[in-house]
Amino acid sequence: MPDHHAAPYSLTEDFVTVYRMHPLIPDDYCFYDHRSGEKLWDKSFPDIQGVQTDKVMRDTGLRNTLYSFGIAHPGAITLHNFPSALRTFQRTGTAPVTEDKEIIDLAVVDLVRSRRRGVPRYNDFRAGLHKPHITRWEGLTETPDDVALLKEIYGSIDRVDTMVGLFAETPPAGFGFSDTAFRIFILMASRRLQSDRFLTVDFRPEIYSPLGMDWIANSGMKSVIQRHCPQLASLMPGDASAFVPWRPILPQAKAPS
Repeated sequence: MPDHHAAPYSLTEDFVTVYRMHPLIPDDYCFYDHRSGEKLWDKSFPDIQGVQTDKVMRDTGLRNTLYSFGIAHPGAITLHNFPSALRTFQRTGTAPVTEDKEIIDLAVVDLVRSRRRGVPRYNDFRAGLHKPHITRWEGLTETPDDVALLKEIYGSIDRVDTMVGLFAETPPAGFGFSDTAFRIFILMASRRLQSDRFLTVDFRPEIYSPLGMDWIANSGMKSVIQRHCPQLASLMPGDASAFVPWRPILPQAKAPS
């Protein structure tokens, strides 16, 4: 049965704050042929986002696009790694890009939004998760240059913005993001499972069909990709998630003429 814990389900301000993963996004992208490994073209983030996406996808093809992303690596969720393309992001609609379109610095926007929503600063945010306050700058980051920079910008460790603190915090071994962020993620994930009727009372064959229930039980990202692009099956990790980097095809050296 659903369990709402006495409050309607919602995406909390805390979750919105920790779900700041823009450093994962690279500025530059390489697209390759999934059969030969030959590079097709290089693209920047503005080249492939928004109104540009459909044409790039059609020109590249689904198999080549999935392969190219499969062998790529995401950026690290850390300080000094916010994509430049999102620091000078030009808003676009369906109209062609023009010089008078609004340009925003998304890193600044993220901080301002958190402040306006009244999200506590990093140290108080930690305290709300029953984590101890950090009293020394060295307890926030292990990098001396970052310690000096944060001191210069904030003056007091209690003024550090939550998003900045999350990026500065050293993740646990094997984690892609901080322990503080993980605590919010695990709470929200279990909360959603408990509140969503399609994952509780309506998680049954009468709603999903027996075939649908079988797909849910026995499918994963790899099987979904293989169903649509069987040619990529041998390139995906055999004993790991589809989100682990794939096996790259090395282009054959051309014989001298």
